[in-house]
Amino acid sequence: MMENIVPPALTIGGLLEPFGIRLTGDQADQLRTYLELLLRWNQRINLTGVRDPAQCVVRHFGESLYLGVVLKLDGRLVDIGSGAGFPGLALKITSPTLRVLLLEPNGKKSAFLKEVVRECGFSDVEVRRARIEDYAEEEKSRAFDLVTMRAVGGVKKLVPLAAGCLVEGGSLCLWTTSEMANEIRQWSGQINWSQTAKIPRSRERVILIGRRAAG
Repeated sequence: MMENIVPPALTIGGLLEPFGIRLTGDQADQLRTYLELLLRWNQRINLTGVRDPAQCVVRHFGESLYLGVVLKLDGRLVDIGSGAGFPGLALKITSPTLRVLLLEPNGKKSAFLKEVVRECGFSDVEVRRARIEDYAEEEKSRAFDLVTMRAVGGVKKLVPLAAGCLVEGGSLCLWTTSEMANEIRQWSGQINWSQTAKIPRSRERVILIGRRAAG
């Protein structure tokens, strides 16, 4: 038996409202299924330190799905260090046409991601048990329209690798703090940092968005 009670769909909708997110009935069902799996699996493996269902909706789903409010999402997306699937897999709820690759080196977390894909009925999602360092080396010819990173370490090292996965003009999206975003903006390289979107209901967290430069 689950230790947590998942909020009903109406409550989930209310929790997402500050983010400007409105779900269809089918999307609300997918989110609820995803949340139930997250809470159940989190009792066995460490997927998130957030235990409260309502806070999971706000911190994980709300903050992830907010990207679709501030940026048009289309084409191919790779999510680096996907963990429990935030933001890359969560974005399939509101952007079902995205073709998503989830890179997660941890075997148990990869198994969780595959279970969510099955239970939610997501299509065009691949879960790859790999690090971006290995993937970028093996798949040099592959290019993506979007790269996402949230709650991963070593961002300065990962940004050039992420840039190498993007088509010209493709977007790199980082979930970070205002202070760290200011630091990242000082870095030179293949990414032109163009937009910082403050995440609703948060003092410090932002989404930093940059575009792959020509050449």
